[in-house]
Amino acid sequence: MADPDLAPLRRLLEAEGGLCVASVVRPDGTVSSSVVNAGLLAHPVDGATVLGFVVRADAFKRRRLRDDPRITVTARSAWEWQSLEGAAELVGPLEPSHGAVDIAGLLRTVFRAAGGTHDDWDTYDRVVAEERRTAVLVRPARTYGVTGR
Repeated sequence: MADPDLAPLRRLLEAEGGLCVASVVRPDGTVSSSVVNAGLLAHPVDGATVLGFVVRADAFKRRRLRDDPRITVTARSAWEWQSLEGAAELVGPLEPSHGAVDIAGLLRTVFRAAGGTHDDWDTYDRVVAEERRTAVLVRPARTYGVTGR
């Protein structure tokens, strides 16, 4: 299977400041959706392009993705939209070790990729560490949508 074309998704994410909808499957088979800020970035280990966003330690999405990594993320701007389906990898203080991955650095990278800026990175690092934030990295398996309207 060829790698998905991520250019349309990248354009829509940039147009909306990374704002998109992330959907996961509940244990009963229904879908849970919520709004996140996401961006495309290089995976910290293998360099592959992944979609990333950050969640709180107590977030339902984190707990669900731990049990079932399937996720769909949809970005839209006006009448254009793109969805990305894939498997999520969780990288954070509550997740199994990721060896040499600098979690604080990764959280900053994901934040920036999602359009975030900060005037005091030391404070940012302290707060996300206290909140035990986790990076969600989604490997694209499939993309689809409507663009060019």
